[in-house]
Amino acid sequence: MSHTQISIVSTSNDAILKFEADRFLTDHNSFEFNNIDEAKHSPLAQQLFYLPFVKKVYIASNFVAIERYNIVEWKDVQEEVATQIEDYLSKNGIVVTEEAAKPKAAVTVYAESTPNPAVLKYVCNKVLTPNLYEFTSIEEAKPSPLATALFQFPFVKNVFMEKNYISITKYDVIEWEDITLQLREFIKTYVEEGKKILNDDAPKKLNKTEEAVEQKFETLDDTSKNIVNILEEYIKPAVASDGGNIEFKSYDAETKKVEVLLQGACSGCPSSTFTLKNGIETMLKDMLKDNDITVNAINQ
Repeated sequence: MSHTQISIVSTSNDAILKFEADRFLTDHNSFEFNNIDEAKHSPLAQQLFYLPFVKKVYIASNFVAIERYNIVEWKDVQEEVATQIEDYLSKNGIVVTEEAAKPKAAVTVYAESTPNPAVLKYVCNKVLTPNLYEFTSIEEAKPSPLATALFQFPFVKNVFMEKNYISITKYDVIEWEDITLQLREFIKTYVEEGKKILNDDAPKKLNKTEEAVEQKFETLDDTSKNIVNILEEYIKPAVASDGGNIEFKSYDAETKKVEVLLQGACSGCPSSTFTLKNGIETMLKDMLKDNDITVNAINQ
């Protein structure tokens, strides 16, 4: 029996509270239950509906969200609910049955080119991971059975996963036209069969829980926080569409140097490294009103 830790996370809706676990609860499926009858395939949701203030239960990959009736305030009951969920999960209680987890729709996967000729992006019609994960070797890929399986292909150099897509970097020894279809079919079959994409403890092991991300952000100085927010709002959406990511690494207040890590399709592409470095540098100088800022872009 392993202890599961629950963190309470507020949402933009005062009536809804998230209870985030430090492990995965479902195989990346999401479930919404409006009453105890609808929750017949979820023993956890059924138990929660016995609380008189529970209006709706939503279970996703690594959290349970509950909407309350107005008969109580969350501040009066949230600790009790968190403890109940924590105890239930720590006793290995069933979250959803296999019946509920059966795929409701066919899985589709299509390949998309990226600005990096060594990287192809495979887009799926369902959510694969709640956060982004990058693995540069089979050793690193241990928290992800899917990434581990992909590294069995000798031409796979790097695996980057975010939300509903996987960016794969290949070695130069082979052309995409020879392997694109093979990889697409492999990913499609893997997802259709409901195999594990990430191990339950992957978010905790790799510091990817929402709580860990927030704690890391709070340790930053004000300028670093501004830089992270600018990257999140203006840079990341654009590079995500190309199958990549930019991660803030550090800011030196004395030298005004910003270090960012290029991931997925952004990594290892000389032209994109140059373009991104200059684009980010220009934007930060403009938005932070500081022409001394320089950016160092590191390839993963």
